[in-house]
Amino acid sequence: MSHVIVVGGGIVGLATAARLAARGDRVTVLEKEDDLARHQTGRNSGVIHSGLYYPEGSLKARMATAGARSMARFAAEHGVPVEVCGKLVVATDESELPGLHRLAARAEANGVPARLLDPAGARACEPQVRALAALRVESTGIVDYPGVCRVLAGQVTAAGGEILLGEELVAARTAGDRVQVRTSRADREADGLVVCGGLHADRLARAAGLTPQARIVPFRGEYYALSPAAADLVRGLVYPVPDPRFPFLGVHLTRGIDGHVHAGPNAVLALAREGYDWATLSRRDLADALSWPGLWRMGARNWRPGAAEVLRSLSPAAFARSLARLVPGITADDLVPAPAGVRAQAVRRDGGLVDDFLVQTAPRQVHVLNAPSPAATAALEIGAHLVGELDRVLPAGVRG
Repeated sequence: MSHVIVVGGGIVGLATAARLAARGDRVTVLEKEDDLARHQTGRNSGVIHSGLYYPEGSLKARMATAGARSMARFAAEHGVPVEVCGKLVVATDESELPGLHRLAARAEANGVPARLLDPAGARACEPQVRALAALRVESTGIVDYPGVCRVLAGQVTAAGGEILLGEELVAARTAGDRVQVRTSRADREADGLVVCGGLHADRLARAAGLTPQARIVPFRGEYYALSPAAADLVRGLVYPVPDPRFPFLGVHLTRGIDGHVHAGPNAVLALAREGYDWATLSRRDLADALSWPGLWRMGARNWRPGAAEVLRSLSPAAFARSLARLVPGITADDLVPAPAGVRAQAVRRDGGLVDDFLVQTAPRQVHVLNAPSPAATAALEIGAHLVGELDRVLPAGVRG
């Protein structure tokens, strides 16, 4: 079987590596950090998404719907904490009712188990919620994604693969029947290369000789936890009807697998690709984002909701008011700062957001250029898809 180098120790890279190792390939995983799941995987809300929001037939819709089942099953089989608790999407005023009904239609189209509720039905699920109507989504869950990563990493090493921490991809090129890879520590060769670079996906693609179809623009998502006194206001997961003008879901309330209620995230331009607060600034990263025409075109189309996101970032009171639309009684005094995350959003030159998973290939190489939420949910499906893409770009004699 072939030797494949997988770059990236997040959940997508590890799911791909485990899939390759399970079929007998020799796998080397390169992770630049000193531990796994340090960025998007380890800093999200821990939600197993249902596939509710995504256009019918898209990779996101198909993989998230399947992933809601496969991720919950995988976690349960391997002793990783998981709970399929469902969630409530809440319409709080008349203007949101058409959007809620569109979501219900999309749920049906995508095969997502969901049902519309009147105000009494919504309160039966979440007694403190304020709703004119709600959509109950049964297959949404919560899970310990870093725990899933530890299991996947164990599967790789048990099959004879290796996971090398603190080793960063510097350059790569396909030369004849090999992929030559230069890292921060060594020169390596392999039959194939799969890059799941997350926040640095476009740069790693360029370093491997590709011209990326989009640029990564980092958006920080800031979270709070509800204080113990306020946490009893929320039983499970409560979401707003998403604003169709903006690509993110809006601040929501999630009782995590650890029992704490997490509030957020908002979405503001990060000043660094790994910028988890306003104080962290990378001149290179910021210049990379600001020099991209797509960011300015996107901003011109979304300036009003974008300004509201910045206000929520700067004002806990504004953040609390957004939450109180869903659950009255939440105030800024109930918010306890929690670790932020950064979403790697791929933006095209024309300002269009890459709405679906995006994979770009070259001979013997596969690069994931866009894998935001629900990538963690769908990681096992994405891993299988990437292995298929790798087989497509490998010569017949070295395919798995």
